[in-house]
Amino acid sequence: MKEILSDLARWRSAGEQAAVARVIDLEGSGPRAPGAAMAVTEDGEVVGSVSGGCVEGAVVTESLEVIATGDRRIVTFGYSDDEAFAVGLTCGGTIHLFVEPLDWSTVHDELRSDLATESPTALATVVEGPATGAKMLVRPEGVATVGSLGASGLDRAVQRDARGELVAGRSGLRRYSEQGEYFEHSETVGAEVAVFVESFAPPPRMLIFGAVDFTAALARVAKVLGYRVTVCDARPVFATSKRFPMADEVVVSWPDRLLDEVGARLGRRDAVCVLTHDAKFDVPAITSALATAVGYIGVMGSRRTHDDRTGRLIEAGVTDEQLARLRSPIGLDIGAATPEETAVSILSEIISLRTGRKAEGLSTTTGPIHD
Repeated sequence: MKEILSDLARWRSAGEQAAVARVIDLEGSGPRAPGAAMAVTEDGEVVGSVSGGCVEGAVVTESLEVIATGDRRIVTFGYSDDEAFAVGLTCGGTIHLFVEPLDWSTVHDELRSDLATESPTALATVVEGPATGAKMLVRPEGVATVGSLGASGLDRAVQRDARGELVAGRSGLRRYSEQGEYFEHSETVGAEVAVFVESFAPPPRMLIFGAVDFTAALARVAKVLGYRVTVCDARPVFATSKRFPMADEVVVSWPDRLLDEVGARLGRRDAVCVLTHDAKFDVPAITSALATAVGYIGVMGSRRTHDDRTGRLIEAGVTDEQLARLRSPIGLDIGAATPEETAVSILSEIISLRTGRKAEGLSTTTGPIHD
């Protein structure tokens, strides 16, 4: 939804009629995750994508019917592997879409405002039930919600669950009774309301300590993957925006001082990469990072450097349990040599740890490609 909001606002200002289709659930593999969206005007203008293939043609047809009738509907496309390839899906599976007319409301205005300021927010939409199409914008605890799903008990239950999904950065379909009682995914009998919760968490952060030759490459690759990148070094001659224009911010400071400022806001989606090779930088950076809940702490250096650094960290009071959090030497063993290859190695390790997958070639493994 995020990628097409500006187009929806443009169409709304121009008085265009349109329909919006969103992926709300997947069974098996799927090329686009829940939340992927596509919109179609009555004149056939299309933005966004829900599958990356020829399913879009069928979605256009469904969308034009929705514009004509004003109906809201769940549409399902299911294919075997061979059929999926034929129609443009990259793999077999089933995708469920919710298609609805564009009905701009205060919820959309507030959503655009939250996204512009990178404020965490979740959009809950009733996709099946008495108030199909009703929307509610859920913010973190203590921040006012906008809209309603039609029943106070349901609103309270969805607010609670949406905040949990927001912390995890997940989007998905949840089922409830009309009063707000939650049903497990398999418990569809008696579930009167299906609610799609789409999370818009702020981008994950990557803090790179050390304005060295590998830093620029890592910052570029991290930006491609959606990270908000901060480069930090205490040496002003090296830590400049001119050297690292791809970074969101370049900070001249000692690592521990920056982490004292931002560490409390770091979580499991975030990463700290220490690329310096100087104990007076490394040890404060690592000990401060270990005091946060950051999900990835990677430290560059040879095995010999790592052994020497480990001794210094132990002298500084770091425990064996804390040392186990460190990924050092940093990155996956893919034979990386250049800064760009090293950046790919580091980001690959971050993805592997986040997904819990072993870093093996797909050609040598079995089972589903997508979780």
